[in-house]
Amino acid sequence: MGQQLIPQKNVYAVIDLGSNSFHMLIAKSIADGIQTIGRVKRKVRLAAGLDDNNVLSCEAMQRGWECLALFAERLQDIPKKNVTIVATATLRLATNADVFKQKAEKILGHKINVISGELEARTIYKGVAHTSSCSGNQLVIDIGGASTEVVIGKSFDALHYTSLNMGCVTFLERYFKDQLLNHINFNNAINAAQEIVDDIACEYKATGWEVASGASGTVQAIQEIMVAQNKSDLLTLEKLNIIKEQAIAYNTISALALPGLSEDRRLVFVSGLAILIALFKSLEIKKMGLAGGALREGVLYSMVPQLNSKDIRKRTVDGFMTRYHVDQKQANRVCCLALQLAESVSVDWPIKEMQGLALLKATSKLHELGLIIEYKQYHQHTAYILEKTEMPGFSQSEHKLIAAVAKTHREDITPNCFADLGANSLLAQYLVRILRLAVILSMRRQDDVLPSFELTAQNDELNLKFATNWLKEHPLMASELYQESKQQERAGWKLVVQ
Repeated sequence: MGQQLIPQKNVYAVIDLGSNSFHMLIAKSIADGIQTIGRVKRKVRLAAGLDDNNVLSCEAMQRGWECLALFAERLQDIPKKNVTIVATATLRLATNADVFKQKAEKILGHKINVISGELEARTIYKGVAHTSSCSGNQLVIDIGGASTEVVIGKSFDALHYTSLNMGCVTFLERYFKDQLLNHINFNNAINAAQEIVDDIACEYKATGWEVASGASGTVQAIQEIMVAQNKSDLLTLEKLNIIKEQAIAYNTISALALPGLSEDRRLVFVSGLAILIALFKSLEIKKMGLAGGALREGVLYSMVPQLNSKDIRKRTVDGFMTRYHVDQKQANRVCCLALQLAESVSVDWPIKEMQGLALLKATSKLHELGLIIEYKQYHQHTAYILEKTEMPGFSQSEHKLIAAVAKTHREDITPNCFADLGANSLLAQYLVRILRLAVILSMRRQDDVLPSFELTAQNDELNLKFATNWLKEHPLMASELYQESKQQERAGWKLVVQ
């Protein structure tokens, strides 16, 4: 007899039957966080099987069933109560959706929930809210295969949410059916999308937002193209129009080979781009970043009750510290010192205004992650762990900054070491100079031996002053601070210790 499988209680699965792709996300609840342990994605293009009467073709249904047969194998190891399957626009629209559902549920051994457009929008927002951090209103856009969800929310609450009847698969069939890339096809698609978006534009613009995030593959694809062209990863209407013109130069979708564009996005890329341009125009979006989560993450976070903490950043940092056995007393000691130093120079260095205190706090608490590997290069190990691990609550640019500062918090500093951080390079310079001092000042790892000091800043110059004779009485600390002044000088910065 074969060995009986024991379901893993802390493992969860979410399956999203989208109009373009079917996705399966498998995650483990660990250390007050979520660890992705599996992702499976298959292009099914279900929406392409809808005819003018919204009847889903047998061929499209067969593609879907074959995909779900693959997913079913993995679900055997997961408790039934930890599995949620949702279906979106195409199965909302299809008049024969029940035919697909009945066979699909038999294949999977689980019920399929066909969710409304409004619930889809709210759940997408929840996925973004749990994986990003925004203190004010946030605009979230998700361009799917047959629908586009547009949400404005604050914290974890969706304020305005709607599902628009347009998607990258349906617009591909409607406006790029001839596979030609030209201004006529693009303009027809953009104008049609604008007509749809204009119905909600006044309400959304009146509410306003501080941050705009894209939760779809289209936004990710555009970011990857911009990175390949050495541009910043923030989307603007100007950049979208440039990419549109670059795409038109290829003449046909089959020939489309923009640097950075993956093969699996090529077919529906231009229709998604047209929809995004329309959204930027009608809603007057100035800039947009990539969201860290969407529908699947929203469903997942709803399933794991212990993850409903409002402070996502704290949950993320605490999870790292637990997982990598960080010395919490030392982490808090360095953190408190770093924040004290930042306050001392706040008149000259606008760290708070640059939203840097939360990043300084996170980096201070996580700077010793790499000690779990070895001491000599622990800062390099820390940076590697941070670079390669998701950090819910922090944007991509914040995540990159934290890893860069952690990597540079000790030993050699090179001039222009933060050049690749773009607009965040000055903030990174401020944070790393403060963190390096906090680490040195707390080197004895005891609260009762921390020195009294005064730190001031004038432009790029830092002046660190101790009580009379204190440095003479602490020669190791004096030596470390002397070496640090030399390190900062080599980087083009000035640190005076007296």
